[in-house]
Amino acid sequence: MRILTWNINGIRTLPQYHPWNTLKKTSAILEGLQADIICFQEMKTTRPQLTRDIAVPDPYHAFLSFPATKGGYSGVAVYTTVIPLKAEEGLTGKLQPKPPLTSEERISPSYPAADDINLVPDEKGMVPVDFEALEAEGRALVLDFGLFVLINLYCPNEGSEERLPYKVNYHLMLEERVRKLVEDEKREVIVVGDINITAAPIDHCDGALESRASEFWEHPARAWFKKWLGPQGPMIDVVRQQWPDRKGMYTCWNTKISARESNYGTRIDYILLTRGMMPWFKGGDIQPSVKGSDHCPVYIDLHDQIELESGQILLLRDALKQDAAKDPPRLCTKYWDEFSNSQKLLSNFFGRRSEPLPLSQTPTPLLASSPVPLAQHSLEISTKGESPASLDKQPLPLTPKEEQIQVVKKRKNPNPPPKPSPRTPKKARVGQSKISTFFSQPKLGASVSETIIIDQDDESLASQPTSAPTSSQEVPGDLNHSPLDLDDLSQFSAFIANESTTSSKSKAQWSQLMAPVQPPKCDVHSEPCKQYTVNKPGPNKGKTFWLCSRPVGTGYDAGRSKRLREEVNPQYRCNFFKWSSDVKRAALRNVRSSQSEG
Repeated sequence: MRILTWNINGIRTLPQYHPWNTLKKTSAILEGLQADIICFQEMKTTRPQLTRDIAVPDPYHAFLSFPATKGGYSGVAVYTTVIPLKAEEGLTGKLQPKPPLTSEERISPSYPAADDINLVPDEKGMVPVDFEALEAEGRALVLDFGLFVLINLYCPNEGSEERLPYKVNYHLMLEERVRKLVEDEKREVIVVGDINITAAPIDHCDGALESRASEFWEHPARAWFKKWLGPQGPMIDVVRQQWPDRKGMYTCWNTKISARESNYGTRIDYILLTRGMMPWFKGGDIQPSVKGSDHCPVYIDLHDQIELESGQILLLRDALKQDAAKDPPRLCTKYWDEFSNSQKLLSNFFGRRSEPLPLSQTPTPLLASSPVPLAQHSLEISTKGESPASLDKQPLPLTPKEEQIQVVKKRKNPNPPPKPSPRTPKKARVGQSKISTFFSQPKLGASVSETIIIDQDDESLASQPTSAPTSSQEVPGDLNHSPLDLDDLSQFSAFIANESTTSSKSKAQWSQLMAPVQPPKCDVHSEPCKQYTVNKPGPNKGKTFWLCSRPVGTGYDAGRSKRLREEVNPQYRCNFFKWSSDVKRAALRNVRSSQSEG
C-alpha cells in the first residue's frame, strides 16, 4: 500500500499543469498519482466552490478541512480507497460537524488542553488560553485506519517574526496530540504533510555554508523538530533514514526565482512514523519530476504482510480492519447535503405550482404532425399555466374561413405607411476637409487661404474662397494647363527635398525615443538581465525591476547583508538590481545626448 503527501498549492491550479491538463476528472489525477491514501495540503478553496468532481471522485472517499474565516487559504484533504474507521477535523477535538461526533465516533477519549502545554507568548506577550486560533485555519485531518492513526498536516509558515509564536505553538499542540495517542492510548501514528521546517543542514540549499551551519539550530522551530525526531524523539523520518547521505533531496522550491531549475530548495515535506510502524515500512522517496506545484510529492510503501515474532503472518488488510469498515465515517464528503442529493434547491421554495389543465384543454405542441391554425397557437401560449376559470374568458379560435375574411378586410383597408421624416441637412463645419482632397490635384486658380466647407450628406456644396485669389496665392494645378518656369520648379524641388530630409530626421529621432528599453547588463557576468514585477503589497507593488538572469544556486550573491563575500559562488546569480524606471531614464539621457551631438 502506498501513502503519498503533496502540497499542491491550489486544487484548481493543479489541472493546468502537464500531465494533469490532459486529464479531465479529479479521479483521473488521483489515479495518476498511483497511491492508496493521498494527502493534499493547501487546497485553497472553500466548500461552496467545490464541484462534485473534487468532492466525491469515485472510487475515492474524500475528507476535507477548510479555514473558518480565510476563504481560499490553507486547507487539507485526504483521498483514500482504504476505508477509515473514524475521522476528525483538527487536532484538539474542538472542530465538530453538525450534529457533533458521538463518543463512539471520536478517535480518542481525551484531547490536548492548553493548560497542559507550555505555550509561547504572542507578539503582545499574551499566552493563548485555548486552541481556537490554532485550529481556525483548516490545517489538520485525523483518520483512524485501525493499524495506525494518520495525521495530515499543513503547519504554519513563518512569514514574519510576529507569526513565529503561532508557528511554535502549533507544533507544541501537534506534539501533545501525538504523545497522548502513543503513550496514553498505545496507538501507532503516521504524520504526513508540509511541516514547514528543515530537519537538518543537509535538507537546506544553503545548509552546507559555514555561516548557515553555525546558526542552523538556533531557530526555535528547528530546535523543536530535532528533539521530536528520532533517535531521541518518538517520530522517525523514514525517507531520510533510507537515504541518509543523499544531498539535494529537496521537496520545495521558490518558483518566483526559478529555483527549481538549479535545485535550490529545501526539504520541508515529510512522512513520519512511530517505531511500531517500522516493520511495515517497505521504502519511500520524493518525486521531484512531478510538476504542478512549488512542492513535489513524497511517498512511502507498506508491506502487504509481515511475519510476527510468533511466526504468524499478518496481512495488511486484516491489520487495517477493512472487513469491519463497510462505510466511511460521517465526516466523509459523500454525506454532505450538496453531494448526497438530499439538498433542495432554493428555487423550489419560490416557484409557483402550476395546476394541471383538463385533458380537453391541453396545449398542442407547436411542431405537431397535423397543421394547427396560428390563432390557436397564440391561444395556447397565452393560456399556459393559467387556471381553468380564466379559459372561459378567452376568445374562441377562428375557423379557416373566418381567417380568410379577416385577411381580405386588411387588404381593402391597409394601414398607410409612415411618412419619412424630413431630412435636416447637417450644419457645415468650417475648416474641415475630406481626406480625398489631400490626394487630388488642386484646381486652377484656387487660393491657398481658402476654407473648404463640406457636408458629408450633400456633396454639391462647392469650395468657398474667403478672399479673392492673388497671383502670389496661386499654386500649380495641372502642369499641362499651367506651366511653370525653371526657377519656380527648382525652388519647389528644393523645398520638397528639404521637407523630406527634415521629416526623415525627425522620424529617426522619435524612433530612438520611443524604442523599447534594452535590458541592462549585470556587473559581474555582463549578460542581459531579466525583468521582474513586485507583487508584495506595499508602495512598490506593480513596479518592475531588473535582476541578473542567471539562476539562483548555493552561494548565489544575495547581497552583502545576507551573504559573506567568501561564500559567494559566481556561477549563479549576482546581486545586480535596478528599477526599470532608472534604466529607462538612463536610456533617454543617452538618446538625447547622441541627438544633440548629431
